[in-house]
Order: sequence, then C-alpha cells, then structure tokens
Amino acid sequence: MTRIVIIGGGPGGYEAALVAAQLGAEVTVVDRDGLGGASVLTDCVPSKTLIATAEVMTGFDSSHEELGIEIDHDGDGIGDEVRGIGVDLGKVNRRVKRLALAQSHDITASVTRAGVRVLRGHGRVEPTQSPDGSRRVTVVGTDGESRSLVADCVLIATGGTPREIPDARPDGERILTWTQVYDLKELPEELIVVGSGVTGAEFAGAYQALGSRVTLVSSRDRVLPGEDPDAAAVLEDVFRRRGMNVMARSRAAAAKRVGNRVEITLADGRVISGTHCLMAVGAVPNTSGMGLEEAGVKLKESGHIWTDKVSRTTAPGVYAAGDCTGVLALASVAAMQGRIAMYHFLGDAVAPLDLNTVSGNIFTDPEIATVGYSQNDVDEGRIDARGVKLPLLRNPRAKMQGVRDGFVKLFARPGTGIVVGGVVVAPRASELIHPISIAVDNSLTVEQIAKAFTVYPSLSGSIAEAARQLHTRKLAGGQ
Repeated sequence: MTRIVIIGGGPGGYEAALVAAQLGAEVTVVDRDGLGGASVLTDCVPSKTLIATAEVMTGFDSSHEELGIEIDHDGDGIGDEVRGIGVDLGKVNRRVKRLALAQSHDITASVTRAGVRVLRGHGRVEPTQSPDGSRRVTVVGTDGESRSLVADCVLIATGGTPREIPDARPDGERILTWTQVYDLKELPEELIVVGSGVTGAEFAGAYQALGSRVTLVSSRDRVLPGEDPDAAAVLEDVFRRRGMNVMARSRAAAAKRVGNRVEITLADGRVISGTHCLMAVGAVPNTSGMGLEEAGVKLKESGHIWTDKVSRTTAPGVYAAGDCTGVLALASVAAMQGRIAMYHFLGDAVAPLDLNTVSGNIFTDPEIATVGYSQNDVDEGRIDARGVKLPLLRNPRAKMQGVRDGFVKLFARPGTGIVVGGVVVAPRASELIHPISIAVDNSLTVEQIAKAFTVYPSLSGSIAEAARQLHTRKLAGGQ
C-alpha cells in the first residue's frame, strides 16, 4: 500500500488526504492546531462569520429607509425618532469561535471516516531519500514524544501566518493581527486598519458596519490595488460615503501603545491615533524549521515553496499545496493543489492547475467576485479581449432591493466570442460569479450565455444582458 504523509491539515492537506484515501493509499496527516488549518480556525470561516453579522447591519442601515422599514424599540409606536440597532461583539465572537471549531470537528470526522490517521504535532522532512525512493518524516507530538514515519510521498501544506512589522508588534489587546480579533469582547471605538488589500478591506468594512469608526491606512493610491480598478473604485466610494477615513499613499512605519490608545506613525512622520489597530500587511509562509532545503526542496526568496503545475517541488516524492507555495492565497486553490498532487503521484487522471479559471471573492459590502482574465490583462495586452460593463442601477431586481452600487463586467475574445473573464460587484457576488466561472472553464461563448434563460427579475439577468451586448459588438466589429 502506498504510504502518504501530509504535513498540515488545512484545505490543501485534508482535501489531499481524502483523495489519497479514496484511491487506496495509507494516509497520515500531521497537524498542530486542528484540521481545517488557519482557513477554518483563524481566517476564512471566522472572518466570514463575523462579516455575516456585518452584512445584516449594513443591509438594514443602507436600505431600510428606502424600503419603508422602521423599528419601534420602546413600544410606544413608530414616531419621529427610531432608535438604531447595535452589536454585542462578545456574543458575535463566541459564535465565530463556536462555528469554526464545529467546522474543524466536521472535517476531522470526515477524514477519520475515510481511514486517515491524524497525528497532532510538528513534522520535519529528513534530508536523505532511501534507495527505494521513500522518505522519512520525523513528527514531534504535542506531548513532546518523537516518532518516525516512512512515506512514499510527502505533501507539505503548512499554510502561512500574519506578517509583522518590526516596529508594530501585535500585543493581542490593542495592536492585533486578524487571528487575534476574535478575542475582543467589546467593539473597538476607533479602529485603525493598516493594509488595504483583501484582508484589510474586508475587516475595515465589517467593523465599520458593526459600529466602529474606522480609518483605513493604504500605502497605495487606492484600496484593493491588485483588483479590478472599477471594482476597487466602487468599494472605496462606498467606504468613504459610509464615513470611513481612507488614507491613500500613507505607509505605516510603527505602532505603539499609549495608555488605552494606539498611535500609528506613518512613513512621512504623521501620527494618527485610535483605540485599536489591526495589522493586515500580508502573510509569511510556514516553511522554516522543517528541513525542506536540506531535503532538496527549493524555496523562493520569500520563503515560499517552488512548485510546478502538478504541485511537485524540486525534491523527488515531495509535493506542496496552499499558502506555503505563494501561488494564490485562496482555500479553493489550496484544495485543488492538494488534490492534483495526489492524483498525479498516485497515477490517476489529472489536469494541471490553470490559474486562468480560478474564481475568487472579496467579502466586502458590496462583494467583489472575479474569474479568469482581468481588466489589467486586457489593458496590458496579455490577452486580446473585448469587455462590457453593466451598472446594477439598470437592473430591475437591484432597484427593488435598494441596491445602487455595483456592476457586471464580462470579457470575451473577438471573433469567437469565447468568455475569458468576468467581474461581479454586488450583494452575494460570490454566488453570481459561478455561471461566469462555468463559461470560462468550459470556453463557452457569449451566444451560449445570452440564450440561456434567466429568471426575471434577477441580478443574474445582468450577466445575460452583458453577454448579449458583447455578441452585438462582436458581430458589428465594435470595441
């Protein structure tokens, strides 16, 4: 029986374990913190649970007057003054942690039912490979006991941890990373979020919705500098309109506690102050202390593991998946990398990882979902494609729901009309992107998208309308 040892129990690790067990391998997962990894315990699941509460607050606050909704809190009937709604952050965070643990337990149950052995501890790959091609992995358990495992294949799926600025070390009380915010029992009165990437934007929007006064410090010209520029512009406009202080071109150099407050010193010498600070300045891979380079695994300058499109590293019999590879920090990509690794090693049919078909979502309000080639790819000539953008203001369902911000954008190849990418900025964009993902993955044309029935009225109707407009432009030879 083929022996597989997986170091790391996040999406890349546990999904690989399920595939390997299904294909008849003997599988051991070595994990320190609980199956699901950071994605389930401290990142995706907790943050999106927190955001779910924020969505309710934002949805009510932004549309209740237009929709004619009023609340009588004191029992004397609806009058001129309607009291607002608030959040018990301690209760919210207890729910966040409870759901994260429940999801981890569900994953553990699924993996163990499949016959996978789970060991709690830290794994290290030994430097030499046996004549038969097998490798040894030393596991130091959480109880301090050491054991040696023999593996025909090793998969590294150890994820990453929040990056820290030397002069802005988190203390878990006032200066926080995104893994520490769930210990807060009271809502921050004034929250400074350092970093305007996906994590910073999501938390900034969420805490603003929950009732904090938020300042978002961005070192770049705009929020979400790596995303679709039209989508980023919509979100920044929404942030500012709702009262967020967005500081562009402002790099944080240091953070320190001053009594019950935090002072952030910017690179240009300015100082801003708040009650709390969230550092969202990226992540570093968990690849040190594992003997990887000694075992022949090539690391990039950033510490990430180099892999090819079937998840192989430079060391025979060693694969890698997830955030430790630096490919794309998405749970779905990590899971796909892990599955591909097992399919490849165990000789099953496998397609290499194709990043041009990956869909992703930013859980702000409105959400931003993307798939395939981007606006930047088109503008910089990496692909010849035509695009069309339809504002949701024209969509009847959006009008009914009081939705004013957002759009649907499609990209298609001229001549053939094959859909190669798309962007959706809307409530629940994470759900609306799926038909575009199917189109991109299966090389469907705008004609095929346009002729498929959509419900009327629906937000998805804008996807079909965008496809019809691209079809017209293609036939007319327009741009």
